[in-house]
Amino acid sequence: MSGTRPRIAVIGAGGSGLAAIKQCIEDGLEPVCFERESDLGGLWNFSDSSQLGKGSVYKNCVINTSKEMMAFSDFPPPESFPMFMPHRYVLKYFKMYAEKFGLFKNIWFDTSVLHVAPSDKYAVDGSWDVTYRRKHGEAETARFAGVLVCTGHHTFPHTPSFTGLDQFRGTSLHSHGYKDNKQFAGKRVLVVGIGNSAVDIAVDVSHVADEVFLSTRRGAWVISRMGFWGLPADAMANNRFLFSLPQSVLQWSVEKMANFRFNHEQYGLKPAHGALQAHPTINDELPYRIMTGAVRVKPNVYHFTERTVRFQDGTEEEIDAIIFATGYDYKIGIIDESITRIEKNKTSLYKYMYPPNLAHPTLAVIGLVQPIGAVMPISEMQCRWFTQVINGSRKLPDRQTMTRDIEGKREAMAATYISSQRHTLQCFWIQYMDELAAEVGVRPNMATLFREDPALALRCMFGPCLPAQYRIKGPGSWPGARDAIITSMDRAMAPMKTRILPKNFCSDVSADKPVISIPKYLRSYFLLAFVFFLFFCLCMV
Repeated sequence: MSGTRPRIAVIGAGGSGLAAIKQCIEDGLEPVCFERESDLGGLWNFSDSSQLGKGSVYKNCVINTSKEMMAFSDFPPPESFPMFMPHRYVLKYFKMYAEKFGLFKNIWFDTSVLHVAPSDKYAVDGSWDVTYRRKHGEAETARFAGVLVCTGHHTFPHTPSFTGLDQFRGTSLHSHGYKDNKQFAGKRVLVVGIGNSAVDIAVDVSHVADEVFLSTRRGAWVISRMGFWGLPADAMANNRFLFSLPQSVLQWSVEKMANFRFNHEQYGLKPAHGALQAHPTINDELPYRIMTGAVRVKPNVYHFTERTVRFQDGTEEEIDAIIFATGYDYKIGIIDESITRIEKNKTSLYKYMYPPNLAHPTLAVIGLVQPIGAVMPISEMQCRWFTQVINGSRKLPDRQTMTRDIEGKREAMAATYISSQRHTLQCFWIQYMDELAAEVGVRPNMATLFREDPALALRCMFGPCLPAQYRIKGPGSWPGARDAIITSMDRAMAPMKTRILPKNFCSDVSADKPVISIPKYLRSYFLLAFVFFLFFCLCMV
């Protein structure tokens, strides 16, 4: 490899790592990506066994964000892909991305990074020494001008302690090790937790188990992937207009919509906290599994015996297996803790990226953030900022300013979210993306956009806040951004159109009678009236 361009070490070839490779290439850097597996994809590269330090998904896992909202900003997903993609489609999308932009040649597969440390020239040039080992090879060290850590944070399972757990004689595992429901057929299973993994696994297991108990300390607001009229709920919710409203109004509307679908109190799920005070739980099937008795919601665990579990309400159940869906411990084991300090899952990173105590901003952590939305576009935006900083077109503020920002985010998080090990990296997607975009110089100027392109501005303001909005203008702008935004919902809905109806089709009239056609302007009025009717219903619930 040529030494004329600054070499950047990219650690991990998942969604964040792929975005890092592409951005480095586009900005004149030379990325070398270390991937310890034999294929790319990271978390979304399904395997039949789990491995400590590597993300893991189960056989029936489906991503919680719709394909348009999770897409890279200049690479719209194919029309034929499902609106919400199973893991195999996510991996296929990543491979298409890598193929189109020629990223494979920069990935060293079957190569593990052992350690990253400042070089002996760091004080002068900010360089890093990366020690790595190829499969069946010896440890080697190479020097790089910068490092992007793209290893994810769903890698080290967290299991809380419970009285009597050591006495339990049934099967016990963390959700990280869950792959399919076969081993739980005909058994009585306890799932501990109420996050996305817990609820998804409880539903999956309930199709074969004799009975499933879902234990939760606080309850949760359970949101459907599907919004009104079958549109993706995340695309409807993540828009600039809604997030310009007071948070109390937004939270009230989310709770009303959640209860409009099913009454959380009657189903034993209602929490004491508001809908925006915790990470939402996304699932479409849970209410149905509860109402058919396949899943029973229970309070927090009090203690275990050899074959039973007692809950804090005094009830006791016999169980054969326990699945702990209790989250993860965030660790970056390849870097000294003095650089990337993490205590109780609380990081000390400027904008969730940069260690503030470094003399040179040549190392960043990518994707170590928990947005209410997709992480892939965030990782891409973080990389766009990093390459600008490396190339000298952008500068970070002084250490005191960065420290104040870190502390301010912690205080804001404590004021917004309930106290939990899970809520240490939390952020609202649009707010954080705009914050990064302002640093990169690509945040959409809505006033200017309304003057220059009102049709596009309306879609950007009241439609989904798509990643392509950050490619309209500025560094790295993309000529296809406008079309990608305009056609996004057509791509989202295309996979469902597998039965094409004749024009003016109406099921309740015979073929020999004329079809009554409603003018388009009247349809708009009816639609508006229907929206107001729904809003009225929500207010009455």
